[in-house]
Amino acid sequence: MELPITHRGVDCGPVKELLARIASKWSVMIVTRLSKGPMRFSDLKREIGDVSQKMLTTTLRSLEEDGFVRRVVTPTLPPRVDYELTELGLDLLEPLEALGAWAVRNRSRVEEARAAFRKTR
Repeated sequence: MELPITHRGVDCGPVKELLARIASKWSVMIVTRLSKGPMRFSDLKREIGDVSQKMLTTTLRSLEEDGFVRRVVTPTLPPRVDYELTELGLDLLEPLEALGAWAVRNRSRVEEARAAFRKTR
């Protein structure tokens, strides 16, 4: 039996699972693109670029399941489907933007560490 991972007495398993989902490359790209407003699937795919249709569909469904994204169907012919951030999705933008800013500030330090590491191998 596997023991739960804890931090200060709190089971971190659910947190670990949630962080894995929201911190994935595609989740971050989708959430940041949707921060501009609702978008159609094809527009998201075009803006993100190298994501496959299957991966985009899977990630959108996961974000919808977790309450970050809302799928809105407009009953036209053919039906129009848009994706937009929910209140929870909008709330996620602040920590994602902070992490992005940290990455920009520290990119050169990470690159230096990688180069130093490669010299030792």
